[in-house]
Amino acid sequence: MSRPAVFFDRDGVLNEDLGYVYHQKQFKWMPGAMKTIKFLKDEGYSIFVITNQSGVARGLYKEEDVQQLHLWMNEELFLRYRTQIDAFYYCPHHPSHGIGSYKRECQCRKPKPGLIHQAFHDFDIDISASVVIGDKNSDMDAAKEVGITGWLFQGKNLYDFFVNKRS
Repeated sequence: MSRPAVFFDRDGVLNEDLGYVYHQKQFKWMPGAMKTIKFLKDEGYSIFVITNQSGVARGLYKEEDVQQLHLWMNEELFLRYRTQIDAFYYCPHHPSHGIGSYKRECQCRKPKPGLIHQAFHDFDIDISASVVIGDKNSDMDAAKEVGITGWLFQGKNLYDFFVNKRS
């Protein structure tokens, strides 16, 4: 049975965007982020993270660093709220800045919808009841491309934002 989903951008939505965050020591949860994830999971939503990580392409950190941070995020969520994010999808590429195979055009870098399409492939998602929450126009463009609602977050508390958008 398909479930509604919320696709969160990471930097600037789930955590404060301090620029190229790739380690838990740099990571600071956005106020209300963990509470929002817990609430949505309890309501039956699937939760996904879709994030551009051009720091990999630029050689600032490795894909393994991104994956380790995502594992740590889920550990924190489980320890504090007994919940977890269903899957993390990230784009390590950049079209003009990068090294080796990471410097290229791709379908996964937002505003292209490849990360969302991958989640559609991996999970049974009710597209009509799903939403993208991001802090940039590229997030909204990716949502529009696949026909789901996009909410532009530019606040300080994600839970307050979510409650206001739902009412």
